[in-house]
Amino acid sequence: MTLDDLRAFVAVCEAGSLSAVARDLGCTQSAVSQRIKRVERAAGIGLLERRPRGVAPTQAGRILHRAAADGLSGLDLALRRLADLRAGDGGTVRVTTGATTVRHFMADAVVAFRARHPHVNLEFRTESSSSRCFEAVADGSSELAWITIGPPVRGIEQHPVVRLPWVLAVPADDPLAGRECIEPGELAGIRHIRLPENSTSRMRLDGHLGHQDTGPAPAPSTTSVADWDTALLLAELGVGHAVVPRLPGLQATARPALRLIPIAGLPPLATGWAVRRWAALSPAAVAFAETVTAGLGGAAAGEETTTG
Repeated sequence: MTLDDLRAFVAVCEAGSLSAVARDLGCTQSAVSQRIKRVERAAGIGLLERRPRGVAPTQAGRILHRAAADGLSGLDLALRRLADLRAGDGGTVRVTTGATTVRHFMADAVVAFRARHPHVNLEFRTESSSSRCFEAVADGSSELAWITIGPPVRGIEQHPVVRLPWVLAVPADDPLAGRECIEPGELAGIRHIRLPENSTSRMRLDGHLGHQDTGPAPAPSTTSVADWDTALLLAELGVGHAVVPRLPGLQATARPALRLIPIAGLPPLATGWAVRRWAALSPAAVAFAETVTAGLGGAAAGEETTTG
């Protein structure tokens, strides 16, 4: 049994089809089948069962699939790091982020890191949700992901860095614009702009508002957005009110047509790093993560951890 045999086995488990994997690998279905047979001989037990449409892992196959998928992604990441070292370019740090993360959380850190580590490559990959960021870390395509801290995820460490208070964004000429703060119960019935349906921040906000004793959650909205920046822009244009976390560096003076009103009593939204294992990060990745953390005034990198 070879590593390529294991890779083929994992691919078949995930695709549910020998022929689909054969097309992806550019080989025959018989060649894929031979790889699976070698894995089964090494395991000493059947790992796949045929179904009317394709194949599915047996109980033994599911056990091996989970272990092999985790092991191969870690090995592939290590091989990429070795390739970086052979190239002599100081390595590459691969980071998965949301659409506006670099602007709000990392801009100064990127400049500082580049000055200190001019030969390290930085690669940023944009994803639309924390779950997709977790996938990028789990499959080894990224060492680091900036996420909204959520429930534990199997095989992932979450390291909170900064906690963002919630604010209500309204146009400067709105009747609420002069308020120094607002209570959660007052959010009911406003013409609000909804955060992304599948986002951790939306889940957190709905959970907080749903458990408030001071009033019901906001009324249904006809406007939704894919990111916090768009919510702020629409609020500034008078499309509606937006409940968003107060982003680092967001100064009211830079947007005179917008007012950000603190919301009393809502727990702040924690954001930070997701990694497979902090102790296994490359030195360059640790240096970048710690540069971002220091720039945000967060806790020491790697100190506080949530794992699944």
